[in-house]
Amino acid sequence: MAVTSTASTLWRGSLAAGAGTTSFGTGTATLSVDWKARSEGSSSTTTPEELLAAAHASCFAMAFSHELGGAGYEPEELQVSVEVGFQPGEGVTASIISVVGTVPGIDQDEFESIATAAKDGCPISQALAGVDITLGAATLA
Repeated sequence: MAVTSTASTLWRGSLAAGAGTTSFGTGTATLSVDWKARSEGSSSTTTPEELLAAAHASCFAMAFSHELGGAGYEPEELQVSVEVGFQPGEGVTASIISVVGTVPGIDQDEFESIATAAKDGCPISQALAGVDITLGAATLA
């Protein structure tokens, strides 16, 4: 069964002076967005790239858990973070995935190999095919 996810943004004003709110279709969050945060950074206003980083982190975590299960491992914990770079005038420049995990019985080489397969198989990674995606992976077990 195909699933469709939705979000919407209400924007008011010009790019430089305007601002908006982005809402998830589930109603679980409404977030402020504006150009200043996107082009200069902000600790209080989100950006499309922050939303993209969240999507990539959650997608990769699911893909990695699935790949580990297929290889006979059950992760106790996977801590995934993603940094998405944005350059005004150029666009999204990179997505950097970092994962640290506790997976009983796995060695570092196999952890990295399975993490790479998850990166390549993650649907958000595939959607970002035109962007440099890098991966750092470390096991704690």
